[in-house]
Amino acid sequence: MNSDVLIVEDNDVLRAIMVMQLKRLGFSASAAANGDSAVSQFSAGSFKLILMDIQMPVMDGMEACLAMRKIELDEERIRTPIVAVTANPNRERCYNAGMDDFLFKPILLNNIKEVLERWIVPSAA
Repeated sequence: MNSDVLIVEDNDVLRAIMVMQLKRLGFSASAAANGDSAVSQFSAGSFKLILMDIQMPVMDGMEACLAMRKIELDEERIRTPIVAVTANPNRERCYNAGMDDFLFKPILLNNIKEVLERWIVPSAA
């Protein structure tokens, strides 16, 4: 079963908060603690949106984003929106890695809602 959103965040508390916020907004979420795990999950499934921390151990958000974009090209997949989650963005570097948008820390429910509305087409209710 695929989730709506993949959360990639190395901080256990922030990751849990983001999962709860997404559920509160009616979205299902999967989580990864580093970029390597995120790339594996992305390779095996599909998501409507990825929320990607930039600074993580094992594989950072930039490397993970580049790897995901390569998978999309190699497998001719539709582009998945990837949103950089960061306190101090280097916008040019993020865009060059293939990021589509930014979500700034601290993460507030309204900010997540705005990103979801911008990138995920709401289902007809």
